[in-house]
Amino acid sequence: MSQLQDAGRIGFQHVGLTTGGPLDEHAFLWGNHLLKNPWNAPAVEVSFGGLKLQAQVDTLIAVTGADLAPTLNGQPVANWQVIPVRAGDRLEFGYPRSGTRAYLAVKGGFQVKPCFGSVATVQREQMGGLTGEGKLLNFGDCLPCDEQEHRKDPQLQKLIGKRVSNNYLPDYSENLVLRVIAGYQYNQFPAEQLERFFSEEYQISPDSDRMGVRLQGTPIKALQSGITSEGIALGAIQVPPDGQPIVLMRDRQTIGGYPKLGCVYPPDTGQLAQRHPNTKVRFELMSCHGAQQDLMRFYRYFRKA
Repeated sequence: MSQLQDAGRIGFQHVGLTTGGPLDEHAFLWGNHLLKNPWNAPAVEVSFGGLKLQAQVDTLIAVTGADLAPTLNGQPVANWQVIPVRAGDRLEFGYPRSGTRAYLAVKGGFQVKPCFGSVATVQREQMGGLTGEGKLLNFGDCLPCDEQEHRKDPQLQKLIGKRVSNNYLPDYSENLVLRVIAGYQYNQFPAEQLERFFSEEYQISPDSDRMGVRLQGTPIKALQSGITSEGIALGAIQVPPDGQPIVLMRDRQTIGGYPKLGCVYPPDTGQLAQRHPNTKVRFELMSCHGAQQDLMRFYRYFRKA
C-alpha cells in the first residue's frame, strides 16, 4: 500500500487526469518543511504500515503523519522530526497505533521522473510512481535520492533532531468534525434534509479508498437524483441515489453526475483520511471567506521554505 506522492498533477483534469497527491497534505508538507525541501518534493505515502527499507546512502529523513511504530535498526524513532540515516541502516514501519497514513520524506526528495508534471501515483490511471505506470512500491524497488553527508556538513547537522512543535501536531483520535463550504447543488437539498445532514453522525465505511470515503448513516435526498456531469473538486460531498454521502478524495473521478451539497474544507480531508473504518464523523458549515483566509495562511507558511 506504499506509493510515491508529490503535491499532485495540477492542470490536467480537463483531459480526464485526476490530481492524485497526498491524502494528508498537512503531514506531507511538514515532512518536506522539516528537511528544508521544496514544498512539493516527492515522498512516500505509507498506508497502514508494513514497509521495510534499507538505506544505500547517508541522508536525512523525516516521518510524519500516522504513528506506524517506525524503527531504525530495530530501535524506535519518533515521528515529526529529522532523523539521520547511514548507508546500510534499516527503516521499518509497523502497524497503526494512531492514524492510518505516514509520510516518509528524504532530504532533497526522491529523484523520480515526473509524468504530466508530477510523480503522483494513481493506480486507476496507470500513471506516476517509480516507473510512471502508477504502480505501488514492490519488493526490490530502489528509491533514488541524493547522498547527504550529514556527518561532515555543519548545515545538515543543524537539521538533525529538528521537530514540529506540539502546537501543530494533529490528534488523530479526537472527535472528527469536518467543515463544509456550501456549493454545487446545495440549494437542491430541502431544509429538513440539510438539518439532518448537519445534526446526524455518520460512520466511515470500510468500502473507502483514495478515490472517496463512503459514509454510513441516515440517508439524505436532493430534489433531483441526477444532474448533468460536471467537474469535481477535492472534498466534494456527493450524494448518490442511496442517500449515503461520499467525500471525494485525491484520486476522485474528474466529472460526476450526482448532486453535491458542497466541499469539505481541504485540510480536513487529511484528517478524514487518517481515520479508521467505523470512525464517527460530523459536519458543520464554514464560510467560503473563512476557508479562503485559512487556506492562504496555511499555504503561505509552507511555501516559504
